[in-house]
Amino acid sequence: MRYRLTFVAGLALGYVLGTRAGRERYEQLRKSARGIAQNPAVRNTVESASQQGREVAGKAFHTVSEKMGDRMPDSVADRVRSLRERGQGPGADDWGTSNT
Repeated sequence: MRYRLTFVAGLALGYVLGTRAGRERYEQLRKSARGIAQNPAVRNTVESASQQGREVAGKAFHTVSEKMGDRMPDSVADRVRSLRERGQGPGADDWGTSNT
């Protein structure tokens, strides 16, 4: 119950502050967020994190498939294989986004 009350209080506070700040502040925050997202250092960090995630997921799949053997459902194996193949394209990652 405490968490629900905290959530509702945060929601109310956000609404009040948001309505006071208005559209102008919203646009300013949006512009700042876009600038951060387009920063080359941030983009490189995101790309390296996604590459590490793909490597860890591949290792985890390999470990699980070794332990499970033939019990691995074909749907899971096919999905991982398709994600791995999609990630090989230029600039694309497993989430369907690109680093452009």
